[in-house]
Amino acid sequence: MSTFEDQLEKIRSAPGFIAALDQSGGSTPRALASYGIGEDEWSGEDEMFHAVHAMRTRIVTMPAFDGDRILGAILFEGTMDRDVEERPTGTYLWATKQVVPFLKIDKGLAPVENGVQVMKPMPNLDATLERARTLGIFGTKMRSVVKEANAEGIQAIVDQQFEVAKQIVRHGLVPILEPEVDIHCPDKAKAEKLLFDGLIAGLDALADDQKVMLKLTLPEVDGLYTPCIEHPNVVKVVALSGGYSRDEANARLSRQPKLVASFSRALVEGLSAQQSDKDFNAGLDTAIESIFQASMT
Repeated sequence: MSTFEDQLEKIRSAPGFIAALDQSGGSTPRALASYGIGEDEWSGEDEMFHAVHAMRTRIVTMPAFDGDRILGAILFEGTMDRDVEERPTGTYLWATKQVVPFLKIDKGLAPVENGVQVMKPMPNLDATLERARTLGIFGTKMRSVVKEANAEGIQAIVDQQFEVAKQIVRHGLVPILEPEVDIHCPDKAKAEKLLFDGLIAGLDALADDQKVMLKLTLPEVDGLYTPCIEHPNVVKVVALSGGYSRDEANARLSRQPKLVASFSRALVEGLSAQQSDKDFNAGLDTAIESIFQASMT
């Protein structure tokens, strides 16, 4: 089989979860601060991204970070364009760790309108997707956010997500659609039902060869997204932690049949730059094992 087919089969059928290592410009200072690197330790965007790449490099090169429990890793564009142990990050992840690389492609969120934030325009997306392919990337991820149970707004998010997904598929990549429902949404269950209905309609409209993934907020109704998981056009459905603590996210995840994690902040909770490699690896191992077990329901 080709590398792509091997990776597709791993994502589709192997046990494990997807690590989200894709903090971008706005969230990077918070990620570094949680890691124990304050803003006084870097100056300017270049130094900031150098520091966060060093953090991500430390994570992915740890013995605990391996393909036995981790299916894939979502990367920020700057991470994709940098090297780990003298290899492009995506190439390193697959060749060394058997972890499938994904790329975050969205450019952030538009202001709230009709209770949602759609994605900002993504100029030069075709060129980015072609570059991703040459750097060993398997798929992509793009995030929008639902703030209220507004049917018009939620449909706008669904329409945009599927439109961009089809563009990504044309480049031979597998898109992860991420229409996040804010965990503080006043009527979260109603918003999730509206989103579910839109997603099913969008999936049903895809051609047989248009395969996608979904990344969704852990729902209020257990099993809500099971029909999405079982849809023939869906490779995998993963869950974001969304601001829940790791324990809370794991507890909610364990109640969702066949849904697996794609956690970011919950994955690195408690890890710091000041830890020895031994302690860092032990903490990472504990986090990975807990998320892996919660993904095995």
